[in-house]
Amino acid sequence: MSQKDREKWNTRYREGSYHARTHPSELLEKWLPDVPLGRALDVAAGAGRNSLYLAAAGFEVDAIDISAEALARLQRDAKDRGLSINTIERDLESDSLPKQSYALIVMVRYTNGDLIPRLLALLEDGGVFLCEEHLETDADVVGPTDPAFRVRPNELAELAAGLEILQYTEGLVEDPDGRIAALARLVARKSGTA
Repeated sequence: MSQKDREKWNTRYREGSYHARTHPSELLEKWLPDVPLGRALDVAAGAGRNSLYLAAAGFEVDAIDISAEALARLQRDAKDRGLSINTIERDLESDSLPKQSYALIVMVRYTNGDLIPRLLALLEDGGVFLCEEHLETDADVVGPTDPAFRVRPNELAELAAGLEILQYTEGLVEDPDGRIAALARLVARKSGTA
């Protein structure tokens, strides 16, 4: 992303975009009880709805995003709730990733196929990758209109080749705010070494 993209996202968050989106991903809520506690990475975290949920559940959370405005909002909300979250301002298209291993990596509605193999390399043995992407569709749905920001059918599953697929679905879903989205959803585990 360019500096122009960084400013676009900072402006959106400064003007209150996504302020009402405080609920965690439904997929994350469903699967979190099956993930052992540990270090978690929330990729393209935005204002941190998933980061806050993870921290409240006892995970040690790194939240990474390009927008300083979004991360500042996340830090305020975390402080108000008595939670500790490490925020990292990075351009996920050009900057390096943290040099950690993670029990859980969450990437919700941020499309960057080139990033996924780099993220999977950060999973510890037995670690879980939970990903939800906008899916290509002809239906009238929320989300990006540019197909570059939507995955093709089966693309997300192909990107996770080598992991144990715990869940993979594609289709239309109703968001908690009542809007319809076309989503590919993946939960996959890195097999431990013997």
